[in-house]
Amino acid sequence: MHKLAIAVAAPVALAVLFLAGCESKPPQAPAIAEAWAGPATLKLRREIPLDSPVVATVRHGERLEIIQQRRRFMKVRTPGGAEGWTEDNVLLSAPEMDALRQLADSARKLSSHGVATTFDLLNVHTTPARLSPSFTQVKQGDKMQVLAHVVAPRVAPPRQPLVPRAPKRVRPPRKPKQSKYPLLPLPAPPPPPANWLELSKTSLPAPPEPVDPPKPIPMDDWTLVRLPSGQAGWVLTRRLFMAIPDEVAQYAEGHRITSYFPLGEVDDGGQKKYNWLWTTLSAGLVDYDFDSFRVFIWSLRRHRYETAYIERRITGWFPVAVHPVTLTSSGRSPISTTYPGFSICTAGEDGQRRRRDFAFIVNVVRYAGQGPCAAEPVPGIPAQPASGGTLVASSQPARPAAEPPSFLARVQARLAELRERWLGKRRP
Repeated sequence: MHKLAIAVAAPVALAVLFLAGCESKPPQAPAIAEAWAGPATLKLRREIPLDSPVVATVRHGERLEIIQQRRRFMKVRTPGGAEGWTEDNVLLSAPEMDALRQLADSARKLSSHGVATTFDLLNVHTTPARLSPSFTQVKQGDKMQVLAHVVAPRVAPPRQPLVPRAPKRVRPPRKPKQSKYPLLPLPAPPPPPANWLELSKTSLPAPPEPVDPPKPIPMDDWTLVRLPSGQAGWVLTRRLFMAIPDEVAQYAEGHRITSYFPLGEVDDGGQKKYNWLWTTLSAGLVDYDFDSFRVFIWSLRRHRYETAYIERRITGWFPVAVHPVTLTSSGRSPISTTYPGFSICTAGEDGQRRRRDFAFIVNVVRYAGQGPCAAEPVPGIPAQPASGGTLVASSQPARPAAEPPSFLARVQARLAELRERWLGKRRP
């Protein structure tokens, strides 16, 4: 009897386990759109309020399914099946992800204008706008390459909705109801009054009320940087510090260093030093990249950096290039010699851009000629910004560039340099 009960109970237990395993899960909500996580780390909450518990954390670039929308909040589902709420401004659409990849591809082809660092956590944004998603962070002391610079308004960037809007239903026009009774004829219009000419005269218009001028839109300086990982993005310029040695940076005189380049090294008793070229900017929120450039040389006699060449009050744009320069001597039999050198793009008196070449001969800088300089587009920035676009040029006029110094000016600068070296008097 006992064996019979066991034989009967075993199939029943197996059937119960089989039915329990076949128990269906609640169906998932269908996806209404797709998006990608914008920030480096994105926390998804169980409900919309900020104090709601976090149900999942996703990384930048992870694909998410949008399953519900409430105004600016989106409920998304991760590839692992976790569902949570977040704001729409931290999610990227497919075109925005493609634009971010294209920005990284274009940034790989741009030349670096120096290495920069930061003294605090620095957010890297997808576009030059504070409200654009920050897809990664740069830690204190980390290095990045400086590529380009723009001025942009402090407004929310225009974006396409993540969830496509449903088309409006067009209702067919209603057919007018035919009345059972015929309409009565309209009465004849009344004749004009006898004094209609007097009534037609108008009084002088009132003077227009004064209108307050529109408030200026606050602007921000942005810098395009390339990270060691190969990613590229936009950071606030005021948070960057160029990593040029402090013994050279101390001569910035309160101006911001925008680029720097080594011009060869010097051996001072076993100590390695470099000659430097830098560009600086004295004002912010302008549509050019520098207003001065300077060449520093290491003095083997005084064991310090001294100025070999400087130009101020110019209007210059990136890129600054370091390359060999051919210098042709004047005289009856001109001789062309190639030296290390550099070139910069500045505005002439006519406002046109000119690329000027300079030869660096040991510790002397010589002007070597000029040529055309076309404006290079910045990746991700339209060349002709429309109203309400991302990039807005500064309203400050560009200053004309200084012409190459005359022979007398070069002689005076050379005498001042010799006086500084031999008498120890510093130039102002």
